[in-house]
Amino acid sequence: MVKQTDSPHRVGRTGDAPVATKSPVRQITVNEGQVGQRIDNFLLNILKGVPRTYIYRILRKGEARVNKGRIKPTYRLENGDVVRVPPVRCTDPDTGKGKPGERMMATVRDSIIYEDDDLLALNKPSGIAVHGGSGVTHGAIETIRCLYPNAPYLELVHRLDRATSGCLLIAKNRVMLLRLHELLQRGAIDKHYQALVKGEWRGELCSEALTRNVQQSGERMVTVSTNGKSAQTRFTPQRCFRDTTLMDVELYTGRTHQIRVHAAHAGHPLAGDDKYGDDAFNRRMRHDGLKRLFLHADSIAFKITETGRKYRIETPLSAELEAIVAKLQPRQQK
Repeated sequence: MVKQTDSPHRVGRTGDAPVATKSPVRQITVNEGQVGQRIDNFLLNILKGVPRTYIYRILRKGEARVNKGRIKPTYRLENGDVVRVPPVRCTDPDTGKGKPGERMMATVRDSIIYEDDDLLALNKPSGIAVHGGSGVTHGAIETIRCLYPNAPYLELVHRLDRATSGCLLIAKNRVMLLRLHELLQRGAIDKHYQALVKGEWRGELCSEALTRNVQQSGERMVTVSTNGKSAQTRFTPQRCFRDTTLMDVELYTGRTHQIRVHAAHAGHPLAGDDKYGDDAFNRRMRHDGLKRLFLHADSIAFKITETGRKYRIETPLSAELEAIVAKLQPRQQK
């Protein structure tokens, strides 16, 4: 594995008091490699460590402009566009405001498992969001941008739930991002997960359509619906225990909470799932030491058509999840 040697940028300090620094106004001309990129993602790359909410604010106020005009966050850049990047005041990373804290930086740095000129792969820990938002200031992508201050382009290829651990891909250039998105759309990326589910399950192909709803409390939920988007998940048992089954899960689509909702709909909710799971089952699993959702993205494989290069990235279960499996009692033979 190629390791990144750049040190994250740190702002100055006087004694123990954090020092705020303010960047100058910049006028950046869009080049061919940046064409088609959304303005919000472009600014996130330029303004390392600045929260996504701040990016939306400067766009809403018209402080960030394209060709001297206001634009929406969804605006896609064209070749030759001139982007006005306003002054941004950044605080010390240890304050937890301007940049991720040292603990977050170290955790994400240690999770990097693969790197080449086009791609980064993380073994994302459970509990870390892939990006900021919804009360989360910094996610994996914002932290990676701080760890790689000289990288001109870093974008998420796909997403994982905050509670899910495992393989997360980040493109280091737009060409790679577009290639991988095209493979995802064709279903040409082989993605497998490990999940511990309730009960004895022989597995099946779940094809129920899914839709996202927002409850009165504001919580986002995904439900099975004939009017929803198509979704396919294949569950295959790997190891059988007395009242649980360790499943290999293959995703053919990538809907929000797809594995969790399909498993719950089939009557076999995931262990530790506090949104779609079984409360009594979760309490029993907590008693056995499970403190998180038992869902882990353990492998991803694909071939870049244009170059013929093949990738296979594997992330085995963490010691924490392996310890849970070791405690499970084997199923008695009938």
